[in-house]
Amino acid sequence: RRIQISTPHSLGTLTNSTPPSSAKFRRGYDAQVLKPLLSFLRSTSSPFVVNPYPFFGYSIETLDFALFRPNPGLFDQHTKLLYTNMLDAQLDSVYSAMDKLGFSDVEIVIGEIGWPSEGDIDQIGVDVDTAADFNKNLIARVDSGTGTPLMPNRTFETYIFALFNENLKSGPTSERNFGIFRSDLTPIYDIGILRPTFRSSDPVYNPRSPVRGSSSKRWCVTKAGAET
Repeated sequence: RRIQISTPHSLGTLTNSTPPSSAKFRRGYDAQVLKPLLSFLRSTSSPFVVNPYPFFGYSIETLDFALFRPNPGLFDQHTKLLYTNMLDAQLDSVYSAMDKLGFSDVEIVIGEIGWPSEGDIDQIGVDVDTAADFNKNLIARVDSGTGTPLMPNRTFETYIFALFNENLKSGPTSERNFGIFRSDLTPIYDIGILRPTFRSSDPVYNPRSPVRGSSSKRWCVTKAGAET
């Protein structure tokens, strides 16, 4: 029981996820796959891992809802609860589906969530400032201990996707640009994890530069024309 084991799931396992109280797992997945899995997770005190992506669920009309910005919100007529951001709604949809199978006590962990800093020309709300804004607001939200309307006073273990851009990945431009850092290790934006000295200096990393203020330091560089 000291070693936890789980597996991540996309929100594609859900159906009827709006409003959150109506959510349930897809027929075929619910009884044959997810019920035995949730039973195993409960017996080993392991979490149910989900990958909620507001980025893949937003439209022009719901952009502020996805980014934790002020918005009219989503009202669930059944529970009489108001949702002010898409992540809360997604998590409560998962909770509702789990509750319908009798597993509302199993912990939920966010295995992947993020926002790209660059996309195709026709994409709205995809740029460096928006990506930084989303991740900063995300951290503040999950660290607040507020929880969600159906799961109040909870702090969700959360993993941001991704640390680095994936410059060789295929697909839309956004697929290659979820990173907080570029593939050459330079930061794209700061969400509070950079060293203070890095934040206050030129963000372009130059491995050929000596330590500032020291004339005795020596360093090595690759010979011009050398093969990899």
